Amino acid sequence: MSDLFEEDGDESAPESGGNAPEFTVSELSGAIKRVIEGEFARVRVRGEIGRVSLPRSGHVYLDLKDERNVISGVIWKGVAARLATQPEEGLEVIAVGRLTTFGGQSKYQIVIEDIRPAGVGALMAMLEKRKKALEAEGLFASERKRPLPYLPEVIGVITSPSGAVIRDILHRLRDRFPRKVLIWPVAVQGEKCAAEVVRAIEGFNRFEKGGAMPRPDLLIVARGGGSIEDLWGFNEEIVARAAAASDIPLISAVGHETDTTLIDFVSDRRAPTPTAAAELAVPVRLELLAWVDGQDARLTRGMTQAIGVRRQRLADLARALPKPASLVASAAQRLDIWGERLPKALIAAAQRKRLRLADAAGLLRPAALARAMRDRRDRLRIAAGRLAPGLRRATRDRQRELERQLGRLRVSVLQRDVARHRDAFDQLATRLAHAGTAQVMGWNTRLEALERLRQTLGYRETLKRGYAVVHGEDGVITTRKAAEAARSLEIEFADGRLKPTQRPARRATEKPPEQGSLF
Repeated sequence: MSDLFEEDGDESAPESGGNAPEFTVSELSGAIKRVIEGEFARVRVRGEIGRVSLPRSGHVYLDLKDERNVISGVIWKGVAARLATQPEEGLEVIAVGRLTTFGGQSKYQIVIEDIRPAGVGALMAMLEKRKKALEAEGLFASERKRPLPYLPEVIGVITSPSGAVIRDILHRLRDRFPRKVLIWPVAVQGEKCAAEVVRAIEGFNRFEKGGAMPRPDLLIVARGGGSIEDLWGFNEEIVARAAAASDIPLISAVGHETDTTLIDFVSDRRAPTPTAAAELAVPVRLELLAWVDGQDARLTRGMTQAIGVRRQRLADLARALPKPASLVASAAQRLDIWGERLPKALIAAAQRKRLRLADAAGLLRPAALARAMRDRRDRLRIAAGRLAPGLRRATRDRQRELERQLGRLRVSVLQRDVARHRDAFDQLATRLAHAGTAQVMGWNTRLEALERLRQTLGYRETLKRGYAVVHGEDGVITTRKAAEAARSLEIEFADGRLKPTQRPARRATEKPPEQGSLF
């Protein structure tokens, strides 16, 4: 293989290459691939991530670079899904993998199997970059943070079930104000940490109010202290976005007081320790009872004082009011005066009514009434004489008009009836023609079906399948005995009949020949 990479230093060699072997492009590319993979089976490369490409296939293509050189890298889909640190442009990392070549583009590349930040500085740089991106989206804004419930009924705790953190939280809640606690166990460090914390936050938010499992009124995400690598799961972008999208108020209690993670900035309240998170979640029961007692005492004093003040004001206002007797004295005096004047007023009114009645009765004397009746009767007779001719004329004119209208009405009604009957007759004729045609077509269809059925059931169709009919002098022969007794036989096939064969009749006592006949 060394001949492939040996430089030609003999200037006197012929230009045609002499007897040097020839290689195809694929052979040469394969030889280079074997050399590079043999020399660099597994390497660790430190560099800064440059261009990052994420195609739909799921593979990751990137560049590793330093001050002077660049090497291409590829992370296959299955490996990329298991990486604890996802590649980001500008991040300084240490990549572990193997060198290989890609003959399709005449380049060499590193197939990365693991990738980690190159020290704490790289992690802090990546954390600062994520922090600026999330802050630019407004996830850290104070107006997004919701107030915590004063006394939650149910508290959801997202932490490791086996650590001291959950014991501290439960102990502190028991001392201050016992509440119902739902624990969602998660991994608090490592590759599974971020995904499990996100599932826990989203899972608590999917609980329905009034369901079989009570929905928490408050969430606590807690973990003890550790290095930045141990706490890195809470710096993942998916965790920060899940905490920001939570509909339930959330307290972040990750690490000690000096530790800061991305979830602290997006949560509704940050607690320096898990114990402090429990203190933020509920008040002290004894202090709350003392406060309630104090409020009760204040309320009692306030009610007593308010009632006393109002009683004094009522007494003061009562002294300023006049006596009830003085209020009704003038009204009683007016009532007495009107009571004395009422009988005299009634007597005077009755006298006036009597005088008016007498005047009206004078007008109703018999002579005056008879004269008025005669005048009314004369006017009525004159009006009746005028009414009869006018009524006859009006009746005659109205009768003529009605006769003219009746004539026109009869003609129009007759025309409409004739047109309506003509239309009905045309429709009936059309329907009758259609019905007759349909009935004839139905009969034709039935006859054709019956004809096909007759042909199918007839014996001629059976003849076409290889059968035959034997005819004798008396008709169709169906038994062997009748065939032996017949003098002539005629065989009918599908394509015609075989001529009859004459033979003497055999007596009943005559034995059949040794060789049987066709029948």
